[in-house]
Amino acid sequence: MHDVTDPRRRALLQTASAATMLAIGGAAHAQPLKETSTMHAFESATTLKPLTFDPAKLNGLSERLIRSHWENNYGGSVKALAVVKKSLAEALANKDTPAFIYNELKREHLLRTGSVVYHEYYFDNLGGSGKAGANERKAIAAGFGSFDTWETEFRRIGAGLGGGSGWAVLGFNTHTRQLENYWLADHAHGPAATLPILVLDMYEHSYQMDYGAAAARYIDAFFNNIQWDAVARRIEAAQRVSQI
Repeated sequence: MHDVTDPRRRALLQTASAATMLAIGGAAHAQPLKETSTMHAFESATTLKPLTFDPAKLNGLSERLIRSHWENNYGGSVKALAVVKKSLAEALANKDTPAFIYNELKREHLLRTGSVVYHEYYFDNLGGSGKAGANERKAIAAGFGSFDTWETEFRRIGAGLGGGSGWAVLGFNTHTRQLENYWLADHAHGPAATLPILVLDMYEHSYQMDYGAAAARYIDAFFNNIQWDAVARRIEAAQRVSQI
């Protein structure tokens, strides 16, 4: 373990942390970086994935909430991920970058990647009627004993995250070949070898604007707007993987 009480090491940590946060907040003022093979390896998209539904037509989730969530929270992570990747390229090209400083950037890389990916799954499984089709119900029931058992547990995980942060995820584990519900404390806690099937954002920014601290009401609204066609496509993809 690194001794952060050492003045020189502490100063390096503080300088790197400040530089990273400054870069994330002011990427537009950064100087152009010379194109290199290292930069190519760390390229990142900066375009937000468009919503697949009309946010004005959701049942119980306001357009204002959805647009703010998409633009500010998801969008902020997309932009931050691009900056972190650029910083990684610069740090890797510099032979004097200490390993522990580099790993601080890799931690940000992990968190920002998780945020982008889970937000995109989340928005893509919204915009539906909330009514699961027969095939989805059958597949989920096969994994949990009944569809109701799955829903009870999924809702309970979400409720337990209310007032805090994290994600509730129905996923197909390609190692155990099981459909399971997972509790994620943050963007870095993705379950191993798992394909997301249904993703529920339980960070307060996903519901506070509409529901304040009433997380249970938000979960009800989420279920009323699940796009089960998207879930069905994910289940089909997972079933193909399970046959390999």
